[in-house]
Order: sequence, then structure tokens, then C-alpha cells
Amino acid sequence: APPKAINPIPNSPLVGSGTVYSSQSVSRIKSIIMKFSAVFAVSVAIVMVSLSSTAHAAIAAVPVVAPAVPINTNYDPLPQYTYAYNVQDALTGDSKSQQETRDGDIVRGSYSLVEPDGTLRTVIYTADPVNGFNAVVQRGPLVPQAVVPVAPAPVARVVG
Repeated sequence: APPKAINPIPNSPLVGSGTVYSSQSVSRIKSIIMKFSAVFAVSVAIVMVSLSSTAHAAIAAVPVVAPAVPINTNYDPLPQYTYAYNVQDALTGDSKSQQETRDGDIVRGSYSLVEPDGTLRTVIYTADPVNGFNAVVQRGPLVPQAVVPVAPAPVARVVG
């Protein structure tokens, strides 16, 4: 099975379980939470002041200061990467591969593995801001590897 994917498209969930969000998405969520917290704190202060019997004096005493929002300096406006791996383990029978390329907001890739019934499953996927995440699953027979016959080793005769 392929490793868990990082969601390449903001506001577009990946199909399947265990969605992992990029550090950019997490930073964006943190920023929204901090802004909401500031608005909520100010709202509570205003309600408390309006309920107070000394409202006029209290309004002057409550400073309204929004918390500083941290700036994410790790943002890459055009992320790019390519990776691939291939496992062919004759001892365990494990056979799988994956490759993926990202260029900005466009991700393309594929992975394949041998199912327990011996069929080959290949998944070809793309993700972009317009179409979201799309995958095409192909199943087919496993192509057997050609067996190369090995000639027997010559036997040396001992003359004595």
C-alpha cells in the first residue's frame, strides 16, 4: 500500500481515510483560530462591560488589542518535487512501486501492487485546484517474468 499522501489541494479532501494535511494547511487553520479567538475575546469584553453597572467607566478601562498573528515564513508559492520507489522482494513476494510529481498545485502519480489473488492493481491519479483528486484503478493479470533456463555445469573427469 502507498504511504499516506499529503493533501495537495487546499479545501479538497483526499478520498480514503487518514487524510494528512500539509504544514501550509495547518498554518492556515491556526491563523483562522487565532483571529476567531481575538474576535471572541473582544465580544466577551463588550458583553461584560455592557452588563456592568459602571459601564461608562469600564469601557474606558478595557483595552481592545488583537493578539499578534504569526506570519508563516515557510510558505513555498510553487512547491515542486518528484519521487519514486520500487520493491521487488523474491523472498516474501512483496511487489510494489510508486511515483509522484508535484508542480505547484498540480500533482500526478501512480502506484501498483500485487494483490493477494495474484492480480496487479495499478492506480493512476491526478489532483489540481479545478478538478480535485481523481484516480483511475486498473486491475489485470500479473505478467509472469520469463524463466531463463540454466545449463548444467560441466562435470570434470578425473583420470587416474
